[in-house]
Amino acid sequence: MTFIRSVFTLALGMLVALSFALPADAARVFNFDTNQWEEATSAPAGVRKSGIPRTIVDYQTDLAPGSIVVETSERRAYFVLPNGKAMRYGIGVGRDGFTWRGRHRLTRKAEWPGWTPPAAMRKRQPGLPAYMPGGPDNPLGARALYIGNTLYRLHGTSEPWTIGQAVSSGCIRLTNEDIIDLYDRVKVGALIVVNQ
Repeated sequence: MTFIRSVFTLALGMLVALSFALPADAARVFNFDTNQWEEATSAPAGVRKSGIPRTIVDYQTDLAPGSIVVETSERRAYFVLPNGKAMRYGIGVGRDGFTWRGRHRLTRKAEWPGWTPPAAMRKRQPGLPAYMPGGPDNPLGARALYIGNTLYRLHGTSEPWTIGQAVSSGCIRLTNEDIIDLYDRVKVGALIVVNQ
């Protein structure tokens, strides 16, 4: 009986210690390199994740299954499924002056992509590096889908609290979990339609 009481006391002590180690309102991000949740360093207090869950919805379109439709004004992206359905994702979009529209094909897919900021972006933000290797700190997140011959991508982010906002320089961002889901579904050559 003493042994059981000791184990229970030890387990209870560990739970209490863990509850003090990570504040209840701390934002956390999933590090795919270590397969562990880690505390985010720049999230607003109380924000844990996007709050816009991906879900299958009714979606009538003439586009073929496998196409992606980005509705900038809705801040949603749709992956067209058969039988009048689509997988809907919450997205972050370009801020004022950086929105765009068009029809292109998906030309490339990359896991943990490196990032080369465009010259115009480096001119606006001189502190940006010329190149940043892929990884959890990279702004492109866990996956990237390259849109035609444009500078734009659908990509992940380690800042899930920005989903649903107009924050980017034109790229479409999804949570890392959602971009991985979309990456696994879509094929190179798929049509991508971006509407304002």
